[in-house]
Amino acid sequence: MDISTDIRYLKGVGEKRAELFSKLGINSVGDLLDFYPRMYEDWSKVKKISETVVGETACIRGFITHTPYGANIRKGLTIYKSGISDGEEVMDLTIFNNKYAAESLKEGEEYVFFGKVGGNLYKREMTNPAFASAEGGDRIRPIYSSTQALSTKIIEKTVRTAIDALKDSIEETLPDNLRQKYNLSSLVFALENVHFPQSEKNLEVARRRLIFEELFVLQLGLLLLRSRSKKQTGNIIKEDKTEEFCSLLPFSMTGAQRRAVGEAVEDMKKDVPMNRLVQGDVGSGKTAVAAALIYNAAKNGFQSALMAPTEILATQHFATLSKFFENTDINVALLTGSVRKKQKDEIKEKLKNGEIDLLVGTHAIIQEDVEFYNLGFAVTDEQHRFGVAQRGNLSKKGTEPHLLVMSATPIPRTLALMIYGDLDVSILDELPPGRQKIDTFFVDYGKHERAMNYVKKHLDRGLQGYIVCPLVEGEESELTSATQFYENLKNNEFKDYTVGLLHGKMKPKEKDEVMKKFAEGDTQLLIATTVIEVGVDVPNSVIMVIENAEMFGLSQLHQLRGRVGRGKEKSTCILVSDAQNEEAQTRLKVMCKTSDGFKIADEDLRLRGPGDFFGSRQHGLPKMKIANLLTDMKTLKEAQAEAKNILRDDPKLRKKENEYLRKAVINLYEQMKE
Repeated sequence: MDISTDIRYLKGVGEKRAELFSKLGINSVGDLLDFYPRMYEDWSKVKKISETVVGETACIRGFITHTPYGANIRKGLTIYKSGISDGEEVMDLTIFNNKYAAESLKEGEEYVFFGKVGGNLYKREMTNPAFASAEGGDRIRPIYSSTQALSTKIIEKTVRTAIDALKDSIEETLPDNLRQKYNLSSLVFALENVHFPQSEKNLEVARRRLIFEELFVLQLGLLLLRSRSKKQTGNIIKEDKTEEFCSLLPFSMTGAQRRAVGEAVEDMKKDVPMNRLVQGDVGSGKTAVAAALIYNAAKNGFQSALMAPTEILATQHFATLSKFFENTDINVALLTGSVRKKQKDEIKEKLKNGEIDLLVGTHAIIQEDVEFYNLGFAVTDEQHRFGVAQRGNLSKKGTEPHLLVMSATPIPRTLALMIYGDLDVSILDELPPGRQKIDTFFVDYGKHERAMNYVKKHLDRGLQGYIVCPLVEGEESELTSATQFYENLKNNEFKDYTVGLLHGKMKPKEKDEVMKKFAEGDTQLLIATTVIEVGVDVPNSVIMVIENAEMFGLSQLHQLRGRVGRGKEKSTCILVSDAQNEEAQTRLKVMCKTSDGFKIADEDLRLRGPGDFFGSRQHGLPKMKIANLLTDMKTLKEAQAEAKNILRDDPKLRKKENEYLRKAVINLYEQMKE
């Protein structure tokens, strides 16, 4: 047996349990060893009953005073009562509806009990505590992400079996010199102590080793991706036409935009392909940066492509870029799923002949039958919507084209430089003049009617608005679903207005139709879920109400808010929430205080941590199993430096001592494609 062995062949698992493990992403013994506890319960700090505090969680070692007896309180509810004695005092023990647990406690035998302490000044009690035999019971216990059918106890027992079976055959995965340099433990010690820590110190040592390895492999993978793209390219900018482009604009570029264009043009003058991320806040002018580079590409004799994640966004980019280039000889075409076949064929023909200088579109651009004459520059918008593989497919349409990736999801600069290991980073940290500050207010549901009346006032003036809901029909929750909310508003409060509905379960064509009507002004009020968070630009929409605002992360709220304030009119965002918990209230107050996306990103990371911040695999990164990209920044920097060192010595990880690292990186690429 080794780490690649199917989980079902591990003692005590079998076919049925293997299916349950599979639902947690555990298919092999190696997956199980990498399934780290989400938290720990410290049963090693045993207290006397007299030392306990009512309301706090404690661990007590004691004897059962008498066999638990059961009493039926009402149909379907049985309470079992007993007592725990630590030799000095007695604590009441109550167990609800668990005959098996009650019967497993034997009078006179010693156990450790872990749970919340109840009672009063004179008498302590515990209700439904976790317990184990006193022998070996007072230890730090792992708690795993579990399901009803697969409890944390079962996972713990299975991990114990796996470690015992493999202890002597687990091979070291990090080079010895690296372990010595950073004082990292062996892999066997790390796995044993991350799952079954002998002490807090041992747990810390184990975590440090595993965090370093995870970040080290991540950095190796990203640096190898970057080196892969360092092939020769013939798409070299010989003449910088940036000033010529700027003279065509009806506005002046910001310093940040000029800096980003300058950095990119310098890259495009080299004989290796550019691989650059332009990251900017909502409305910071990323499209103008892309336009300047497209202009440079066209004037230096090669074609460009811009790929957006949705048809509405692609259409919007097409309109904006066509306007930028209307007084030039640059030909722009749009290719999306809804373009008619005859027109598609015509576009493909012109593209192949070199008559089109810029092709804007959706995934339709990377279809096999789309051929460019000489694609030299490729842009992807909203980077986190495309995986690394799709970015690669766009690049394959040319011979080593320069690549620009745009993202409106601000993340702190230091973190961006670390995680986008395969990309150079340009930051747009200034907003163009004329962008409206959006007034943001946080109200509770007692003021909901007033908020709706405020929306009506704007609609009556010929303006438009959004109401954003976090859930759609079919999801079990008491919170407002967009669909019900839409029906209610359309038939009652807003019956005299044109109301549209947009949610993620609609087909792409339906979504585009709804957005088109809204963009053209046929719909006054749009009820939507987060599908509108990215890129859609309707200058006439000036008011947004976000229902159950506590359900969203800060960065997501900021993206949503960025859909208004895009025209000349004053814009407002109203966050509605009855949330009482402190963290939710803090988040919503931050939104009212600042409109700086980078400050908001910092705060979001601080409040929620990267797991939620990067949500559903944003940015094409694999999900971290143990590392935290925020709190483990020091280790991340060390890992990046060492990854560079090792690749300097062995650029393709071909050496025997790096065999495991090579396999780990290949496995990482598979995760990034998912």
